[in-house]
Amino acid sequence: VQSLPDRTMKTKSVGLIGVGLLGSALANRLIKDGVRVRGFDTNEVQLEALSRSGGIARDSAAEVVQNCDVLFLSLPSSDVVLSLVRQLRTHFKPSQIVVDTTTGDPQQMVAACQSLAELGVSYLEATVAGSSAQVTAGQVALFLGGDAEVVESVKPLLSAITSRHFWFGPVGTASRFKLVHNLVLGLHRAVLAEGLVFAESLGFDPNQVLEILKQTPAASRVMEIKGRRMVEGDYGIQARLSQHLKDVRLILAEAERAGANTPLSRIHQTILEHAAELGFGDADNSAVIEAFRHPNDAEDS
Repeated sequence: VQSLPDRTMKTKSVGLIGVGLLGSALANRLIKDGVRVRGFDTNEVQLEALSRSGGIARDSAAEVVQNCDVLFLSLPSSDVVLSLVRQLRTHFKPSQIVVDTTTGDPQQMVAACQSLAELGVSYLEATVAGSSAQVTAGQVALFLGGDAEVVESVKPLLSAITSRHFWFGPVGTASRFKLVHNLVLGLHRAVLAEGLVFAESLGFDPNQVLEILKQTPAASRVMEIKGRRMVEGDYGIQARLSQHLKDVRLILAEAERAGANTPLSRIHQTILEHAAELGFGDADNSAVIEAFRHPNDAEDS
């Protein structure tokens, strides 16, 4: 793992496919740094928001690919990435660089890299450790996987997003490390949620519990970021619960391939599935606490 130095070069044109929560935050960081961003999303509302932020909305993904040197992807899954790469094969051009911020299956990330390499296109994993709100604040870390020369060539763009970059080696390594990160982060959230509900059941004021815990060895960044949301039931979206459920399923699949024992993640999957059944799949991932508050309920059918 290496931290990389800054450069001063600017890239001529940048494209972005996927202007959702994370994608829009990435676009805003780049635009504020003076980068012209051409973007596409199937959601017209997101495209309108990109235009209001100073980006250039395009009518199709193909149009974005045809008019950029560096293409950022911020998509729901690596399945979508692979499908997009296959659909747009005739629109890519040699010397382009694809920077993929999607959290996905490491094997599919490698497959996307190989497919693009056949076209002379370079591929870089740049998975994001943090929510859309943290991207906006420049408080995330980027986990990078790909050729070191490619990393250096896009370093000014990465530095516009955040100053923290960690390069792990070839494609596949960054997405694997992102799963490690998300395992630990997600379990921190689940533990905090269970602890707060346990405290409530014992008659403690959850607001007071949270403030005291922050001043003890039990304190964590998760308490600062998600604790108040859990206590107040404020689930305005920073990162969807359903996306983390997707990540936990990826974690379990990768653990099975590696022969790793991850019993807590298996339990975590059932907790997140129950929260989704309660109707919180599209809420912020802090809504995991509802699975503990309503262990025997399910969303009305």
